[in-house]
Amino acid sequence: MDIEKILRCVDHTELKVTATMSDIINLCDDAVRYNTASVCIAPCFVKGAKDYLKDKKSICTVIGFPNGYNNTKTKIFETAQALSDGADEIDMVANIGDIKSGGYNFVLNEIKEIKKICDKKILKVIIETCLLTDEEKINMCKIVSESGADFIKTSTGFSTGGATIEDIILMKNNIFGGVKIKAAGGIKTLEDAELFLNSGASRLGTSRIVKLVKENEKNG
Repeated sequence: MDIEKILRCVDHTELKVTATMSDIINLCDDAVRYNTASVCIAPCFVKGAKDYLKDKKSICTVIGFPNGYNNTKTKIFETAQALSDGADEIDMVANIGDIKSGGYNFVLNEIKEIKKICDKKILKVIIETCLLTDEEKINMCKIVSESGADFIKTSTGFSTGGATIEDIILMKNNIFGGVKIKAAGGIKTLEDAELFLNSGASRLGTSRIVKLVKENEKNG
């Protein structure tokens, strides 16, 4: 197992509603020390994290989180503010109700609008797989692939379930145009992380992996 490779794929995450700026500083320190892909934090912390990190580490934040049912103008405003505050990557939640009702044109246009704001910054689209049928997941693979977004992401970690290997394989078989996969939610062990990466994910949203590496170091 290549621990450093796993860490380079981790969006080191702190999205608990009880998180403080002190928690975010500790998260940033660990992300730099362990060379994770980014820190993933709530929008209210982006400016402070950018002031602290400068350009030492990419900052990822969440939009329309965790339910995705904000209207498009609100998501656009959130995105523009986050980018202005220093965010490098945006993880937006798609409108799950529109997906469930077959409103795929609306969902596609919304993602396109957010990507237009992001420009060359990375955009990941959270589809909350635990709430979707396989047919809906496949349709969203097509939508995200056509939208110009950079990643399709399994989960917020705040719903009824997280990433599964089956969903990663389904996504891998149905995305196109260079879209990548982010697995998030329920990645509890280094073995889990390795399996998700080997199955097709190239990013992992998790708060646990760095903690596990630190515990392993402590225990020798």
